[in-house]
Amino acid sequence: MQSGKNAAASAKETAANVAASAKAGMEKTKASLQEKGEKMTAHDPMQKEMAREKKEERKHEAEYEKQAAKEHNAAQKQTTGIGTGTHSYTTTNVTGHRTGTGGI
Repeated sequence: MQSGKNAAASAKETAANVAASAKAGMEKTKASLQEKGEKMTAHDPMQKEMAREKKEERKHEAEYEKQAAKEHNAAQKQTTGIGTGTHSYTTTNVTGHRTGTGGI
């Protein structure tokens, strides 16, 4: 029975990690598209550079959140065998919200 719980925990962790990666990818794409829009409307080279820097910051933040979520999910997998096994996995590193709910 314990191996079944471990397999389920591994599957949940993998699914949560895939979701975290997908979310990070969407955030990076969104940052790139916003940068393109800002560059198109900007007339000043300084504004264009600021748009690029803003995009890079958003991409780094998305990557950081993905890594934090993966670390959280790995920690949850380690503790799943303790207690009731009702821990939730996350794409946002917020404990208590089910994966895919976006923290709602």
